[in-house]
Amino acid sequence: MSVTFPVALPSANDHRMTLSREGPLFILHLHHKDNRFTTVACKAILTALQIVEDTFLATEDPSDMALITIGEDKIFSNGLELEDALSYVPFMDIYLHVLKRMLTFCIPTIAALNGHAFAGGCMFSFAHDYRVMRSDRGYICMNEVDMPSPLSAGMLAVIRCKTTPETFRNIILQGHRFTAKEALERQMVDVICPGAEVLDQAKKLALKWAPKAQAGICYKQLKDEMYADAISALSIPYHRLAPKL
Repeated sequence: MSVTFPVALPSANDHRMTLSREGPLFILHLHHKDNRFTTVACKAILTALQIVEDTFLATEDPSDMALITIGEDKIFSNGLELEDALSYVPFMDIYLHVLKRMLTFCIPTIAALNGHAFAGGCMFSFAHDYRVMRSDRGYICMNEVDMPSPLSAGMLAVIRCKTTPETFRNIILQGHRFTAKEALERQMVDVICPGAEVLDQAKKLALKWAPKAQAGICYKQLKDEMYADAISALSIPYHRLAPKL
C-alpha cells in the first residue's frame, strides 16, 4: 500500500498527530492538547507504527531507518486520560500494546522530550531505544504514588529494564521529578539540550543509529530477547484492574 507523507492521524478531520518522513527518518509529531493517551490516541500511534513497519518490510534491500517521536510546546505527554481508562474497559490493554510495540519496534527509535513526560508519557518515552531531553524546561516523572494509582507488571517492567535499581526505586516509590540534568546523570536519557535544539539533536542521534536498521528483522529479534521479561509482563491482561484505578 502506497502512503503519501505527511499522514494526519487518526484522520484529517481529527488531526491529533502527524507522521512525516525525511529521508531515512520517520517523525511522529504528537500535537493534541497535552498528548494524553486515550483509546483514539493509542490506536493512532499503532497505525503510525504499522505504516513505518510496512515501509520497512517493503524495502527490498536493508536500508537506514529510524523513528523519532516528539510532542508539542512544553509537553511531550502528560500520561493517560483516566476518564477514558475508566469508561472503556479494554483501554489499558491497548495502551500496554502500544508500549510493547514501541519497545520491540523493528528500527531504532528516539523519544524527543520537548517538555514534561509524566506517568504514561514517561513510560512511553522509556519504550523508545534512546531519549533526548530538553534541558531548560520539563520533568520526567512517574507520579502514581502521589495520586495514588496502581501500575501493572508490564508498566513496571518497561521502567525497570531501562533504569538502575536505585533510579527505579526513586521513580516508583518517591515519584521523583527528574530534571534533564538528573536524568542524564542517571542514564535515563542520552542527550540533553535547550528546547529549541531537541528535534535537531534527536535527528542527529537518529541518523547515527539509523544504519542499525540494516540488520533487518534481526534488529527487532534482538530487542525481543533483550526485553523478554518486559514483553511477557506487558502481555498480561490488565483490564481486570481498570475499575481500581
